Amino acid sequence: MKKIVTLVLALVFFTSCNVSKKATPKTNSSKSADATVFIDSNLVRKHLYTLASDDMEGRKTGTPGIEKAAVYIENEFQKLGLSTFGDLENYRQTFTFKNRRTGKDITTCNIIGVLEGKSKKNEYVIVSAHYDHLGVKKSGEGDLIYNGANDDASGVTGVLALAKYFKEVGNERTIVFVAFTAEEMGLIGSTHFGKGIDASKFVAGINLEMIGKTPSFGPNTAWLTGFERSDFGKIIQKNLEGTGYQLFPDPYKKYNLFFRSDNASLARLGVPSHTFSTTPIDVDKDYHQVSDEAETLNMTVITQTIQAVAKGTESIINGKDTPTRVVIKK
Repeated sequence: MKKIVTLVLALVFFTSCNVSKKATPKTNSSKSADATVFIDSNLVRKHLYTLASDDMEGRKTGTPGIEKAAVYIENEFQKLGLSTFGDLENYRQTFTFKNRRTGKDITTCNIIGVLEGKSKKNEYVIVSAHYDHLGVKKSGEGDLIYNGANDDASGVTGVLALAKYFKEVGNERTIVFVAFTAEEMGLIGSTHFGKGIDASKFVAGINLEMIGKTPSFGPNTAWLTGFERSDFGKIIQKNLEGTGYQLFPDPYKKYNLFFRSDNASLARLGVPSHTFSTTPIDVDKDYHQVSDEAETLNMTVITQTIQAVAKGTESIINGKDTPTRVVIKK
């Protein structure tokens, strides 16, 4: 019954976009504004349940658990035939940093795959999420694993699904897909990434964080951090007109969420980089708890949010729209 309900809800979204069939796979080709947005809900479930499984041991940076997650993401990039980034020899951007709490060095890596654009290959859009989480409780009874299903296996699932989608429908600008490490330790991975790029070539940042629960705005909605800092959000809203899906500004201003996810590392460099989320963070009982399990999430919400991000960012990906730059006062 659950699968039937999921399928029916997904079809409702497709119909609202005037969609009736799956897109024909193409490589490096544009699609019209009413292109099919097909995201495989079964693949979404597979990615989410794998990344949030007990085998990943909470994906804490510097542990064997996060290494398993890194291998999984690498393999998915390989299946899609994504290119490596810059002068990297593989999908790993490996670096070492000092743990602020213990003073010990930790070697870790961002996982980066590239889908080169056709007509504007020197203009970059980054699609990102962090694949690390909190690991395992040191003591206690019962469930000790911080699985991080919503935070942020859901976001990484979105990155993988979007990589597959744009591989099939094509892209004019180059897309850089990144699974960032050490976000939970202070945006370490995204900060390292930002130090090695020419930010002027990055026209937008699409970050996904906790997209597995129904927002306070209701079904078929999401919210965007830093909405007022560029016209990125307004572009998305325009592209979503007529789909039945709505994007709202971040309603949780007191939490300062724009600076608490990996979008901030690029935004500080001027990139219009924002985070999509669906979770009502003010009342979410599973945030940073061992109860953040895959079973607590809504597969339909995740799938339809990924569809909406694909549709909403289409004009940016294909070079028709360029968001205004972010200016952060020191």
